[in-house]
Amino acid sequence: MTHVIKLKKGLDIRLQGKAEETKLQLKSNGRYALVPDDFEGVTPKVVVHEGDHVDAGDPLFVNKVYPQVKFASPVSGRVTAIERGERRKVLCVKVEADKEQSYVDYGKRDVAKMNGHDVVEALLNAGIFGYINQLPYAVSANPETQPKAIFVSALRDKPLACDFGYEVQGQEQDFTTGLLALSKVAKTYLGIGIQPDFHACLQQLKVEDFVDMTVFDGPCPAGNVGVQVNHIDPVNKGEVVWTIGDPTVVLFIGRLFNTGRVDLRRLVALCGSEVNKPCHAEMVVGEELSTLVSNSYNGDHHVRIINGNVLTGRPTTKDGFLGAHTSEITIIPEGDDVDEILGWAMPRLKHFSVNRSYFSWLCKKDYALDARVKGGERHMIMSGEYDRVLPMDIYGEYLIKAIIAGDIDKMEQLGIYEVSPEDFALAEFVCSSKMELQRIVREGLNNLRKENA
Repeated sequence: MTHVIKLKKGLDIRLQGKAEETKLQLKSNGRYALVPDDFEGVTPKVVVHEGDHVDAGDPLFVNKVYPQVKFASPVSGRVTAIERGERRKVLCVKVEADKEQSYVDYGKRDVAKMNGHDVVEALLNAGIFGYINQLPYAVSANPETQPKAIFVSALRDKPLACDFGYEVQGQEQDFTTGLLALSKVAKTYLGIGIQPDFHACLQQLKVEDFVDMTVFDGPCPAGNVGVQVNHIDPVNKGEVVWTIGDPTVVLFIGRLFNTGRVDLRRLVALCGSEVNKPCHAEMVVGEELSTLVSNSYNGDHHVRIINGNVLTGRPTTKDGFLGAHTSEITIIPEGDDVDEILGWAMPRLKHFSVNRSYFSWLCKKDYALDARVKGGERHMIMSGEYDRVLPMDIYGEYLIKAIIAGDIDKMEQLGIYEVSPEDFALAEFVCSSKMELQRIVREGLNNLRKENA
């Protein structure tokens, strides 16, 4: 039976440039790179050398802490560079793809006859396990720990998000196989939105026979897997749950067992107010973005290209590479060339305001927002503004203060084990103190993880 959870707290930010349900046919330039920073909490150890030839599915690097966690090459080709930064930190491993792709054959498997241990071993061998995260700490999962449950969110509700119901069309069997495989490891919960067609499709596939399905009815961030965990089965100290906030990972898992290959193709939305024709395109994890964004936006003023959505994505360039969990490439105005007469004193009918500071709240429309912060960081104001957009049973402002103060006992009491940085993305957007809340939460989680190691 499907449960319905209604959420009132949150905020839907309506932006111009929503991708239409059309697919752009891309011709890759053959340049790919796997970026370790896409996998939070992983200390990479490179296992290839420049000039080596790899097949799709061969490991490029492993997690130094858990060497059995490998990260597979998305394509077959020649390793052209291992780029490093300060203190020899691995920035990325670049691969120039072959014209004819070759794959490591891991063998087709009947998931129905497998147990949880077999599933985990298969994912580890194929280099896909690292795409699964865990709570607490919101890092790549530890394969040596048995989770009490696995949570999958198939609801994308961030601004201009790529609709997963559209992406999964024609791949329903891979999605079902992936969910069945996860259910062999631990009790699995699937969170979806109020999408009748997608819901009916899952019922037809009898997904509810092996996963618990919950419908989340509410504004963003109802699709955050951390929010779903908080409302279904919260994480207490000493407990571990595995999370998949990017439902395409379930497709990766399903393809592995159905075809015996590592297939890291995903649908990406090219969106944002600066895009000429917002649409979707099928890309491979790590593919160079120039194949997608070249000649796709107006070049008469400065823009910001975001690897991801406007709330949690990272600034990049057209020479960057598609992130491991990226479902949108967003292009918005940078805003550094704007010259406003009278500044804040103007009515600003084209600007969005959470607190109804402008008359624009009287009409429902999509906005073309730029990347400006519009103010400087200042002392934190205890105004309750975080609570209005944080649909979790925690005191967000008090938790942030405890993290800044480094008070570990207070952080634990206020529920830091349940949160991830993305849960505070909307709070960061509405923060009148202009604080980088996602960075603060990540630093707090990292410090807590070191203390508990």
